Amino acid sequence: MDAIPSQPTTASTAEPLARVRNLSLTLPSASGPVNILRGIDLDIAQGEAVGLLGPSGSGKTSLLMLLAGLERATGGSIELDGQTITAMDEDALARMRRSRIGIVFQAFHLIPTMTALENVAVPLELAGRRDAASRATEALSAVGLSHRLTHLPSRLSGGEQQRVAIARAFAPEPRLLLADEPTGNLDLATGESVMDLLFSLRARLGTTLLLITHDPALAARCDRQIRLADGRIA
Repeated sequence: MDAIPSQPTTASTAEPLARVRNLSLTLPSASGPVNILRGIDLDIAQGEAVGLLGPSGSGKTSLLMLLAGLERATGGSIELDGQTITAMDEDALARMRRSRIGIVFQAFHLIPTMTALENVAVPLELAGRRDAASRATEALSAVGLSHRLTHLPSRLSGGEQQRVAIARAFAPEPRLLLADEPTGNLDLATGESVMDLLFSLRARLGTTLLLITHDPALAARCDRQIRLADGRIA
């Protein structure tokens, strides 16, 4: 008897914002090919918050990088907002990221020679936004940094730098926000404050969220939790 195919992990029967089918990623190594992701099927509904858990090396960050178009899949497909991003060239992927995807990493990735305002405004300018400066100012005000607009990253605390990174991610009003251990470089109290801010902004804007975390309590704040193990959804 043929095996019954597994159904994609999903929270809703409505048309998903992100649709992942049979996604795989295999990378070369000195000892031979390494299977990072092994046939991932996943739907994420518009406005949903999904917590992604799993041990180190399970493929969490690789999945995020594929969803962001920063890594190429070996097989399978990803659709975002009805567009197949696994078939896009690099220019189309860059346009997609600028307009529809926000990313917050554990490292802040701020440009050290630019002020907080410039770090948020420049990506908007590259996307062709004529209101880049005013939009960046609004985004920084929303994260409580209206008094830090002209400060360089070196003059900001770790929590403030991550707030700038969050403002940068939310400024284009993305359809999908990808967050990879965004509090990993922060102390407990600062991390909790930053996550309160991220969830508040996400709820206010109706942004779809995929959050990678090792913290079950943090994942529990999401609408749904998914666990990866050995490159598969467990």
